[in-house]
Amino acid sequence: MADLPDVRHVLSWPEMTLRLGTAAVMGALIGINRGRSGKPAGLRTQALVTLGSATVTVAMFELATIGPTFDTSALSRVIQGVLTGIGFLGGGVILRDNTHHRIEGLTTAASVWVSAALGLACGAGLWRLALVALVLSLIILQLGLHLENAVQRGHDTQTPPPPGSP
Repeated sequence: MADLPDVRHVLSWPEMTLRLGTAAVMGALIGINRGRSGKPAGLRTQALVTLGSATVTVAMFELATIGPTFDTSALSRVIQGVLTGIGFLGGGVILRDNTHHRIEGLTTAASVWVSAALGLACGAGLWRLALVALVLSLIILQLGLHLENAVQRGHDTQTPPPPGSP
């Protein structure tokens, strides 16, 4: 059996735990918002997406140290792969409602993708980026719904009734 290459650990156990734990909590916060809205991909899904993304990023940080240099191109390829793969997961919550002529689940799919990005940022230790993205995501999810409803109500009052209606 071949010997495994020597991995110089970049992160300490507490730092690794902080990165993964923060990612899971951020995903859970987005998941709570989605769950309260009765949407798919709630707390567990979002937390697992952020945790998985962070785990892959941390693993790549560790594996990229094999050899004399840090291989940033490997990390870049992993990030690209995660974001592409998450697109398929998010696509699973998008549904077409032919009865009402609309598509549902786009916001949930986008929140899954953002959760993956948050996990990647936490895994990379980009704390400020992750925190700002989390806050903006929660603002968009919470206040965006109210704004969309207000715009829709304004649009409904401006639309003339169809011909022949009372």
